[in-house]
Amino acid sequence: MPRPSSTVCRSSASQGSRRQWLRHSANGFGLLAFSALAAEADEQAVVAGPLAPKAPHFPPRAKRVIFLCMQGGPSHVDTFDHKPKLVADAGNAAPAAAGRGGRATLMAPRWDFSRRGASGLWVSSLFDEVARHADSLCVINSMATDLPAHPQAFAQLHTGTAQFVRPSLGAWTLYGLGTENRNLPGFIVINPPVAAARAFGSAFLPAVYQATRVGGGRGPGFAGPRGGGAPTSVPNIESPLLDRAAQRDQVDFIQRLNASRLALDGGASPDTEGVIESYELAFRMQDEVPKVMDIAGETQATLDRYGVGADDTDTFGRQCLMARRLAEAGVRFVQVTHGNWDHHFNLGTALANTARQVDRPIAGLLGDLADRGLLDDTLVIWGGEFGRTPHSQGADGRDHNNKGFTLWMAGGGVKGGMVHGATDDHGYEAVDKRMHIHDWHATLLHLLGLDHERLTYPYAGRDFRLTDVHGTVHREILA
Repeated sequence: MPRPSSTVCRSSASQGSRRQWLRHSANGFGLLAFSALAAEADEQAVVAGPLAPKAPHFPPRAKRVIFLCMQGGPSHVDTFDHKPKLVADAGNAAPAAAGRGGRATLMAPRWDFSRRGASGLWVSSLFDEVARHADSLCVINSMATDLPAHPQAFAQLHTGTAQFVRPSLGAWTLYGLGTENRNLPGFIVINPPVAAARAFGSAFLPAVYQATRVGGGRGPGFAGPRGGGAPTSVPNIESPLLDRAAQRDQVDFIQRLNASRLALDGGASPDTEGVIESYELAFRMQDEVPKVMDIAGETQATLDRYGVGADDTDTFGRQCLMARRLAEAGVRFVQVTHGNWDHHFNLGTALANTARQVDRPIAGLLGDLADRGLLDDTLVIWGGEFGRTPHSQGADGRDHNNKGFTLWMAGGGVKGGMVHGATDDHGYEAVDKRMHIHDWHATLLHLLGLDHERLTYPYAGRDFRLTDVHGTVHREILA
């Protein structure tokens, strides 16, 4: 079966007409771009670019993604993977099969697990608020990744590989589906880790598919009831020196230069086209972004629902609220990063603190999406790059564990109130329905209506894909 042109850039019919248009407009690019933006009749000429909405391979269950990334590796055995055997064997030496036999001691979770919702899903008391939505959660207890090191595992979680620079999951999603709102970026990361740039980049995909980073400021409309703020602003969204007309003139001049460069490249250059598209998007964002980011119109009940204004939950609550607003406005892929979940010591206090910061905001997000009719076609994901060991590290900590950990999803076409797969009796390794990162990526793309084997991009002499040559869709979790 031939690949659909909507998801393979080299065979896109719209790309040819767009390149032709750009090649013949080097001397008047800015005027044409501005006219097309202003005139309804000419709009189709511009939206037929790389960010235009594209048809999926098959009917999607989810239209957009909100990824709540818990950087550092949350302990699965303390949160969503109930292990009675670990409780019973606490204090005994770790089994030799774990590679630490005789040198480490099994440690029971500090928090009680109980069955939640009509489905009876096991959730620890660390997530009492999220547990109210147990019947919406698909808990995957059989996740696995290749390496137990943060940089490599974080990169693989986002790009499918720990070794090479590859496009991120969000970039592939935007490349495959385009955007729902041409005035906003299609891929936004809130509170991105400073040292994880490759996790949000576009690599060999055109630059227009990389993430727009939101963070590092307080921005308009973010002064909360307690006078606080969250890192939820887009840097340099407004020019302090130029008014709109002067900015338009400046952009037009730059775009004429870009169009000339494109003509010299023979009318086909993904990098130059990405720059052209990015400049126009940035100009349009100045009108749209302040509106989306201004939460002044939210009710007090909504703010309370997310924990905005409360000491522990204000920052992440604002970020989750912003994720809902962005998804509602048509952003295709939103990631909210929270850390640090790397609890090598002081587990009893530190894990309780981090869980408390996110529990209420996540529950607020799930409830708000459901009430607005958005959860059915919005896939919400929670998880980190790996899990933790069932044995202790020192007196009160857990080490890295990449062989078995937990990630959950809700909405967007997954079955709720279910557990998929399992680790062994103590939680060391996935032993039933193991879901490697490649499998998870394949399944996630499937929920978005994309076949992971057909979503490809030609680079360095071959067709690349997010899952490389691996990946199996786990259809058991599909609603």
